[in-house]
Amino acid sequence: MIPLFINGLAASAGAGLTYLRNVIPHLARQPDSQATVLLSAELRAEFPQFPNISFVQASPRRGLLGRFLFEQTELRLLLRRSRAQVLLSTGNFALYHSPVPQILLSGNSLYLSPDFYRDLRKRRDFILWADTLIKGWFARRSLDWADVTVAPTKAFADDLAKWSGKNVLSVHHGFDPSFFTGDSTPLPASMQSQLQESADALKLLFVSHYNYYRNFETLIRALPILRHRLSGKKIRLLLTCHLSSSANPGSYRAETAAALLRTLGLRDNIVELGPVPYRSLHRLYRAAHIYVSPAYAETFAHPLVEAMSSGLPVVASDLPVHREICGDAGIYFPRFSPDLLAEQVLQIYQSPQLAENLSRNGLRRAQDFSWSAHVERLLAIAQELAPLETERS
Repeated sequence: MIPLFINGLAASAGAGLTYLRNVIPHLARQPDSQATVLLSAELRAEFPQFPNISFVQASPRRGLLGRFLFEQTELRLLLRRSRAQVLLSTGNFALYHSPVPQILLSGNSLYLSPDFYRDLRKRRDFILWADTLIKGWFARRSLDWADVTVAPTKAFADDLAKWSGKNVLSVHHGFDPSFFTGDSTPLPASMQSQLQESADALKLLFVSHYNYYRNFETLIRALPILRHRLSGKKIRLLLTCHLSSSANPGSYRAETAAALLRTLGLRDNIVELGPVPYRSLHRLYRAAHIYVSPAYAETFAHPLVEAMSSGLPVVASDLPVHREICGDAGIYFPRFSPDLLAEQVLQIYQSPQLAENLSRNGLRRAQDFSWSAHVERLLAIAQELAPLETERS
C-alpha cells in the first residue's frame, strides 16, 4: 500500500469535516494502509490516534493568500518529511507543482454557479462576489495542477469538465449507518425541550448552517402557503442554525432571512435549534416527518443520505445532484418556487402511501453509499498514480 499525505487544512465545518470524520477511520482499517493527515490545530482534538495514521497540525494565516503561501512552502516540507508517494488535496485547491502525484477532491459548486453570482449581486455582497471570483480562478487552475480530479457526484463532475475542459472522475461520498447512529448520547436538554413543544406539529427538517446557496428564503416563503393549506394543523421548520450572522461560519449575512420571518409572521413556525452535535444528529432526523432541501447549488449533500437512512421522505430542489443522490426517494420542485415546494410537502402529508413509498425507497437508496467503497476507489486511483512519483523523484 503506497503512503498517502492528506491535506485536510480546509476542513472546518459542514461537508469537509464530515468527510474527514468518516474517511480517516475507514482508511485506517485498510490492510497495510499508511497515511499522514494535515489538520488545523482546532480540529486535531476531533480525531483519536490510529496505529497507521500520523497527524500533523498547523495554523496557517487566514484567507486564501495565507493558505496559498503556506501550501507552497510549509506543506512542501511536511510532504517531503512524510515520505508520502501521493498527495490527496481535499479542499478544492491543488498544490502547484506538487513534488508527488496529486489527487484533487473538488467539492465546491459555487465557483461555477450563475445562481450564486446572481444572488450575491442582488444582495449587493460585492466583497463575497469578488472573493468567489478569485477563489474560482484558483479552483479552475487547480484542475490543471492536479494529476487526477475527483468529484463526489457524476452531475458535478460533468459540470467541472464543461467548466475546465478537463477530465473529472466521480466517486460518490459514502455513508456509515453504524457510525452515524452508534452514539447513544441524547440531544441536549434545551433541544429536547424545543422539540417537545412541537410534538403535535408537522415537522420539516433542514440540516445546514445559514448560507445563501442553501436557499433558506425560498423555504421560508413556502411556510405561509403551507400554514394556510394545512387548515389549522401546526407546522414547524426545524433548523440546525440560528438566523444570526454571528452564529454561523463564514461571512454570510442572515439578517435578510430573519427579517423575512418577521415580515411573514412566522416566528412561531421556526425552531432554531442551533448546531447539533454530530453524534446526536440521528435523533433529530427521527424526530422529524419530512426532510426538505431547497439548495440552488450542491455537489453531494450528506444530509440527504442521512435523512434517507433515517426513513424520512425527501422534498428537494430539482438539481441534477439531488436527483442523482435521492432518485425515487424524493420528490422535486423548481429551486426558486415556494409554491411548488409547499405543494410537494402537502402531497406527502396528504398521502401516507406516498410517504411510505419514499421512506422505503430512501432506506434502500442509502445502502448504496459506502465510505469503505469510497476509500478503496481513492486508494486504487493512488496506486495507479504511484509510477509517476518514481518519474518525478
